Parts: sequence; C-alpha cells; structure tokens
Amino acid sequence: MSKHIEPLKQAMVDAGRSLFERGLTGGTSGNLSIRVGDEWLVTPTNSCLGELTPSDISHLDGSGRLLAGKPPSKELALHQAFLSLRPDDQAVVHLHSTYGTAWSCLTHPDPGNVLPPLTPYAIMRLGQVALLPYRRPGDPRMAEDITRVAAGHRAVLLANHGPLVAGRDLAAAQSAIEELEATARLALVLRDEHPRLLDHDQIRELETTFGNSNTTGHVSQ
Repeated sequence: MSKHIEPLKQAMVDAGRSLFERGLTGGTSGNLSIRVGDEWLVTPTNSCLGELTPSDISHLDGSGRLLAGKPPSKELALHQAFLSLRPDDQAVVHLHSTYGTAWSCLTHPDPGNVLPPLTPYAIMRLGQVALLPYRRPGDPRMAEDITRVAAGHRAVLLANHGPLVAGRDLAAAQSAIEELEATARLALVLRDEHPRLLDHDQIRELETTFGNSNTTGHVSQ
C-alpha cells in the first residue's frame, strides 16, 4: 500500500499549493481527502494548504487510527460521510473560496438546487448543488446533514461556510470545485440582471450526453 500512498500524498501537496496560490483558500482554511481502500489520507488540522509537505499528510486506517503524519482535519467525518454514499468517488475538496462562500450566505428558495444553470460546464461537472444548514465547524451534525443529500449530489454548499465537492479522484474533485467557484462568481455578477439560464431540454441533453454528475462518479472534463 505504501508505494501507492506516497504519490497520493504528493498530489495532495501539489493541489493544496495550487489552490492556495490562486487565492481559492487562505490561511488555514480548507481541507482535502482521498479514500484509499479502507484507509484515508487527509490534510491535517490547522494547516495551510499552501505550505504542506508529504510527511504532514494524515494517514489513517479504517478505524480512524493515525498511521502517519499530523493529526487530521476536524472535518474528516464530513468527508467520510460524503463518500460513504458515493462509492464511485474517492476524493473530497472543501474550500472557503470567496464566491462559493458568498453564495452560501444567501437564502435560496430550493435548498436542493441553489446554483443557477448558467453554463454547460456547471451541469457537466457539478449537477445540482445542495445547500446544507449552518453548523459550527466540526459539528458532528454536519455529517448527518450530508448523508441526506450525498447520494444525489456531488457538490454541496455549507451555509455561511463554503463549498464541498466529491470526485472520482482528487483532480476531478478539484476541477469541479473550481467550476463551482466560477459559477458562483457568475451568479453573483448576474444576480440582478435576469440572465438567460439553460432550460430543461438543454440540461437533459447535457446529462444524456455526458452523464448525470449528481449520481455517478463521472465528472466531464
């Protein structure tokens, strides 16, 4: 297992640095995880994603025992609950990115579908995005909340907190959360402009052609 673990740790370091350097997460905010069989890799608690080394990454066994690295993020249970209902997905990215977090601070009429269908890529990579209730960071109820929507949503917004996205691997989850951030930015820019949205038939065509990103492990690139 170790020969497979080390490249994944390096991938997490590279992803964290990229997200940090592009301003998608700051300070010690955000966390990444990868499920490897019944083991887990997760970024450590109170860590800056831009300053990680492979030896920092928390490596846990299936019972939660720390095998190597620093103590894991206090939000690991949220990641585990998310993937427990998404067997085809193996990674989760959670950020406090500006526009995704801003969108999570607004009220929305349908908490099961809060991001408007502005572009085909939002449909292809995200599907419908759910809004979960506000909980303090690390609140165990967050895991309970996400289990209610995880099977049908690969992307969620934690109210007044930020986005959380699952993907078939770390690269796919990172790509999807970047798409969420871009779409949230568009939504905020166009919020009072009555933008033209993709209609039901256009959305159905995308889902038929590229797969339903809510319920499958596939994220179209």
